[in-house]
Amino acid sequence: MEFRRITGLPPYVFTIIDTLKVEARRAGEDVIDLGFGNPDLPSPDVAVEKLVEAAQMPRNHRYSASRGLPKLREAMADLYQRRFGVSLDPDTEVINTIGAKEGFSHLMWVLLQAGDSVLVPAPSYPIHLFAPLFAGANVREMPLTSNQDDFFDTLTERFEYSWPRPRVIVLSFPHNPTTTCVDADFMQRVVDFAREKEVILVHDFAYADLGFDGYRPPSILEAEGAKEVAVELYSMTKSFSMAGWRVAFMVGNHEVIGALAKLKSYLDYGTFQPIQIAATVTMNEAPDYPQVACAVYESRRDTLIEGLARIGWDVEPPKGTMFTWAPIPEQYREMGSVEFASKLVKEANVALSPGVGFGPGGEGHVRFALIENEQRINQAVRNLRGSLDRLG
Repeated sequence: MEFRRITGLPPYVFTIIDTLKVEARRAGEDVIDLGFGNPDLPSPDVAVEKLVEAAQMPRNHRYSASRGLPKLREAMADLYQRRFGVSLDPDTEVINTIGAKEGFSHLMWVLLQAGDSVLVPAPSYPIHLFAPLFAGANVREMPLTSNQDDFFDTLTERFEYSWPRPRVIVLSFPHNPTTTCVDADFMQRVVDFAREKEVILVHDFAYADLGFDGYRPPSILEAEGAKEVAVELYSMTKSFSMAGWRVAFMVGNHEVIGALAKLKSYLDYGTFQPIQIAATVTMNEAPDYPQVACAVYESRRDTLIEGLARIGWDVEPPKGTMFTWAPIPEQYREMGSVEFASKLVKEANVALSPGVGFGPGGEGHVRFALIENEQRINQAVRNLRGSLDRLG
């Protein structure tokens, strides 16, 4: 049988590492999983308590609204006002999505069709590459560099030399997997460019609240004129450690929000209503929780970076996200990221994500996810020391 939209999908390389991890655990090994970015912190108490309370009310078991409850959208607008100084109309500039991946994927259906093109950073979180492909569009990659001026030059060059001219530019800062961060000036330059070229900006702001060492990730909507051309995805997954709840929002340009709302009205009835109620209360009553989560991830980052340095693996400390993007030590680089990550599972009982899983531009790197406590991270470093015997 032919399954047309998925026939051309490459093998999901992360499954190679996951299979090795499962096999090792079945054999009784204690594998420390720093691969999949699945937050381990508990959701706020108020979220769980309100979910239980709301789920006990039969009226909440009926269909909800695909746009999100009015009070939920108001809570999101209030959060943006407090956090970023951005005013949003909860009726026209905010929509609830069933997680950021759902919102992003369906937005690509709205904005793109066969023959259109889109600019996406490389390497990239996989859905940023594949959602446009599912919509039939052509993906033009923009090699991501740590220097934001160089990246902006790459972005403008790729736009000018792409044909057809891209309809959409996808961005995501702080960036997964590379942890690259930008400042407000970069966001303004991109918005000015998009307004001049009449192109839509889609900014996945998954790590909005995870900035370290005093760095505050900017919302693209803080830029002057951003609402004319930009929408942004904000998720409760990392900020509020509510990964399995699937609560995210798309905010910004009212025409794009309205178009996504129209499509979603045909596709879903929204998240389970008690989850929406619990998310509303959480944003209103636990506004400081993201700061707590950020402090935990920053401490884990410090533990990992210091530990890797002790064994001779020098890695630049990230300014944001819940990850560390590490160049494979030169002695092992010729192995490639999949073989290197496989070696670490087999010999060190440490699971990491191979960089090539984020596209060819990720080769030569592995990604650590900061999803274990400091004790487990230190144990992982000790395990790595035993396996990587040719480090400094």
